[in-house]
Amino acid sequence: MPLVDLDRFDFLYAGRVKGMKTAATRDLMATLSRPGIISLAGGFPDTRAFGEEAFREISRSIAADAAQALQYGPTAGLEAIKDVIVEVMAVEGTPARQEDVFVTTGAQQGLDLIAKVFLDEGDAVLCEGPAYAGALNAFAAYRPRIAHVPMDRAGMIPVAARETLKKARKSGLHVKFIYTVPNFQNPAGVTMVAERRKELLEMAEEFDLVIVEDNPYGMLRFEGEPLPSLAALEQEAGDVDRVVYLGTFSKIFAPGVRLGWVHAQPGILHKINVGKQGADLCSSNLSQMMISSYFQNADWRAYVRRLTAMYKERRDAMLDALAEFMPKEVHWTHPEGGLFVWATLPSYLDATAMLPRAIAKNVAYVPGEGFYAGGSGKNNMRLNFSFVEPAKIRRGIELLSEVIRERMELRSDLERGSQRGLSSRSANRSARSFAAGTEG
Repeated sequence: MPLVDLDRFDFLYAGRVKGMKTAATRDLMATLSRPGIISLAGGFPDTRAFGEEAFREISRSIAADAAQALQYGPTAGLEAIKDVIVEVMAVEGTPARQEDVFVTTGAQQGLDLIAKVFLDEGDAVLCEGPAYAGALNAFAAYRPRIAHVPMDRAGMIPVAARETLKKARKSGLHVKFIYTVPNFQNPAGVTMVAERRKELLEMAEEFDLVIVEDNPYGMLRFEGEPLPSLAALEQEAGDVDRVVYLGTFSKIFAPGVRLGWVHAQPGILHKINVGKQGADLCSSNLSQMMISSYFQNADWRAYVRRLTAMYKERRDAMLDALAEFMPKEVHWTHPEGGLFVWATLPSYLDATAMLPRAIAKNVAYVPGEGFYAGGSGKNNMRLNFSFVEPAKIRRGIELLSEVIRERMELRSDLERGSQRGLSSRSANRSARSFAAGTEG
């Protein structure tokens, strides 16, 4: 079949397409499948830990009701999976009611539906800087303004967030919601402290905003005490309508089932229901029944404990390797859970420009600029530790440090060469001046 040059239809494409971008991790997929490459790029859970026998048992359990598993289902999800979601949220410390739960085809669809429901072109979203690239891509189709708020080790900085909201209000910019990943943030790995969570809720009340709380990693804690979700804090305060909570089974079961959920007040869920009907009618009954069977009949909490123990070992291997191999000019976060470490290189290094050299050395990462709407983060990189064994993580960081050192040495050589050139030109000018003086 001949290739079709779709670019000739540029005059027909919708304006929203101009704001749509591919995700850096998706673009890297073909490269990451190359034999020998050590990928510190993808945000993949290690599904090998699940085990073939557990998968066979689930398949056998739903085979008796194959007709329902292969049929359309309710747009909002099956009752059984909603019961499971209520249980999972309770374990996380967030009370939930079945009627406030809406099933989505992955939390990624939840992000798209929230953007579809809330955003008109030119509206604004307040989010962390850096922010989850998948969220930025989901929002981009609706052409909003993205206002990034800087973070530190305690999460989004409230003073900066409030100042940004004040400026937006003064300029007439309509901020619709605050988007945050409060636990082991993607990509930075940091966790928002409890006090800042309360401040964020107060800000939402003050500026009359919704908070979209994206919590895919909350149960993957390696150390420290769990913190209450924004949704739980809101309920404690006697309010239940500002926080739109997103959850997923991708990190505590498997990403391949493509199943997530939204927990929100009924008015928001009604709008999301209408939006989902136009998108995919309903999420897969087969996926919902697989997860329901496993969570009802197996020890899913033990599985999550196995995952967190494995990820902790890999996190430790990455942090140890970074400390051993990286130049002192490179800094990184120390996540208490989740899947990612965020590294900051010297300001003169460009992680995107450096990536081909790293891949040539058989190691990959995600450059930082993909996590900003405005092109910041060029000297940052996201490193994933969940999918690679400790020995390979150590080797990958060693290779990556070699690439970084090469770039730093090249910069140093160029600066020395420039200084020598300046010194030589200066000496020549001095000599000419001296000669002119003696001739006179």
